[in-house]
Amino acid sequence: MENFTKLINRIGMPRVAAMATVAVLMLGFFGFLVMRASAPTLAPLYTGLTLEDSSAIVTELQTLNVPFELRGEGDTILVPRDQITTLRMNLAGSGLPTRGQVGYEIFDEQNTLGATSFVQNINNVRALEGELARTIASLARIKSARVHLVLPERELFRRERKDPSASIVLGVRGELSAGEIRAIQHLVASAIEGLTPTRVSIVDDTGRLLASGTEDAQAGALSGEAAERTLGYENRLRTRIEDLLANVVGAGRARVEVSAEVDYNRSTTTSETFDPESQVVRSSQVREQENLANGNDGQVTVANELPGASQNNGAAGTTEQGKSTEEVTNYEISKTTQTAVTEAGALKRLSVAVVVDGVYTDVSGTATYAPRTSEEIAQILALVRSAVGYSEARGDSVEVVNMQFAERPGLTSAGTDANGGLLDFTRDDLMNGAEMAVTLLIALALVFFVMRPLLRRVLSPEAQPLALPPGTEMGALAMTGAGGELVPSDETPHDRTPAWVSNAKSMGETQLQTLKTVGTLVEENPKQAALIVRDWLHSAA
Repeated sequence: MENFTKLINRIGMPRVAAMATVAVLMLGFFGFLVMRASAPTLAPLYTGLTLEDSSAIVTELQTLNVPFELRGEGDTILVPRDQITTLRMNLAGSGLPTRGQVGYEIFDEQNTLGATSFVQNINNVRALEGELARTIASLARIKSARVHLVLPERELFRRERKDPSASIVLGVRGELSAGEIRAIQHLVASAIEGLTPTRVSIVDDTGRLLASGTEDAQAGALSGEAAERTLGYENRLRTRIEDLLANVVGAGRARVEVSAEVDYNRSTTTSETFDPESQVVRSSQVREQENLANGNDGQVTVANELPGASQNNGAAGTTEQGKSTEEVTNYEISKTTQTAVTEAGALKRLSVAVVVDGVYTDVSGTATYAPRTSEEIAQILALVRSAVGYSEARGDSVEVVNMQFAERPGLTSAGTDANGGLLDFTRDDLMNGAEMAVTLLIALALVFFVMRPLLRRVLSPEAQPLALPPGTEMGALAMTGAGGELVPSDETPHDRTPAWVSNAKSMGETQLQTLKTVGTLVEENPKQAALIVRDWLHSAA
């Protein structure tokens, strides 16, 4: 304890207080770093929530004792990243979030006993609208959705029936493509009986019309679909050719453009062909007839009734005899019926343009360009024609041209990739790295600019001034031995400023002069000097 007290007295209370303050600050800082590192990383649980959903979710999280944080105006809730999946499942079991829409759970919350048919129909429409809005909002590019349905009721004894319609308001991220708009139309139309996609109108949250929902828009939708299909076909061919040429001329050393002319007319042709040479007897019928007639046979005739006619005239009639044959043959002629259906999307003409860079050789650290030979161009042309299915009868065109690119290839070795997986950092990784870098800089600054000077000042020995012997003019020097060495007597701290250096120099000169004077006095009066030293020894003891 005595040694500790001496150490405190030697260091000084101001320095001890400064050391304690710095130690407390350093402990607090590193404790904060430890707590910050051990704290769970928060990630968004839900974004774009309504105030009702936020309130319900916060109440549920408080019940589950889950730490959370609100961002924005309460529409974003952050929770520990490792608990997001579990929390979403638990909240989904509780029907959260509803996103301001009421689904089929409306029938669970109400007592249907005694409810009128009007109320039931209204609840059915509300449930359909809510479920469709939730389904649409689950898409990646959709932030929010509101659906309004018009479902006309068919009146009794009325033949005419009005078609249902729907209108949708979407909150989108970015801009929706024509394919995504049509997908939403078909999604809603398939969920409502009797609803067609052309009767679904869509508007975004900026008031821009995405789909008009009229029959007149069907032609425009079909033309847009045709253009999208053509563009997709061209992109597939271009990607296929570029991948093929990348293995031959190198990655990025070939540029391909494809233009396709596609026929989207749909036609049906029916033809019947009869072959007269190919006939078969279907049926044959033969009929024979024989006729025999003999005189009058006692019949009354005009000749018999004439005056003066004899009776023999009636018996002397002529006899008639005849025979006829009739034959009918039916033939079956072969017939061929063909029905040809030409679907839309037939390729009418294809044009492909390929630009290939030359060859670069490294000569003394400088890349030298050399064009490709005609044989290489011919081989590349044959490869491209085979890849796209070239047809001369169709009028296809494939051109391969060798030209020097404006950007020369990099001189990196093969197999290296500047965009490798090691550099694929997410936004969270970048934020965590920046936070660690700032923390490290603060820690280094505290160590080098606070702790290091303080420790150096504490551990450095204190300079003590020299004490002259009593009775001298300076009153600060004394002799302590036969050699006449001087020892310090009083602890007077010296200032380490440049002014102290000049003062020490002048003091040293004065002390030197004083030593010479003392030495002269000792030589002249040795007995008196011995007495003075003996008195000092007794007083020190």
